[in-house]
Amino acid sequence: MTHPPWDLSYTGEEAAPWDIGRPQPAFARLAAAGLLTGRVLDAGCGTGEHSLLAAVSGADSVVGVDVSAVAIERARTKAAERGLTVRFEVADARRLDRLGMTFDTVIDSGLFHVFDDADRASYVRSLASVLRSGGTCYLMCFSDRQPGDLGPRRVTEAELREAFSHGWLVADITADTFDINRGPIGTTAQAWRATLRRA
Repeated sequence: MTHPPWDLSYTGEEAAPWDIGRPQPAFARLAAAGLLTGRVLDAGCGTGEHSLLAAVSGADSVVGVDVSAVAIERARTKAAERGLTVRFEVADARRLDRLGMTFDTVIDSGLFHVFDDADRASYVRSLASVLRSGGTCYLMCFSDRQPGDLGPRRVTEAELREAFSHGWLVADITADTFDINRGPIGTTAQAWRATLRRA
């Protein structure tokens, strides 16, 4: 049996490096501060930990989308096991308008950095199509501060600012870290955490 490329990340004996079985600490802090509220979209939700976090942290409704059907099925199973109501959909984050919904808050934990330049621009336009005016996107991506060349594509602070320079307010970009569960770069990776508001 063959799987689309992103499905392969979830079908091995070991979990994907980013699939740590709990929310990233940076997003747990956002939830504790009461910032994952309103109608929440988790773009590139993987197996759903951040979507489920939002669901127990005051969100009115939560939708998680991912291109991997395997990841989405695992997310749905987690939601059922935890008794949480979250809508999980297989969807392309570059075409979020196809959801036919708008959101107050968007979460992106490790999706932005997977795109090449052309797809990055499509993704930012896609986010803008579903985030209401004044809404907030909390985005965390792999950082150019990470030594070496293993792992995902590095993103500079300048690239982040440029990507969100039209129709967005870059409220904050802060150095942070991803927790990861394995790999040659260790158990943490350097990241940028951005707060982006839709103009």
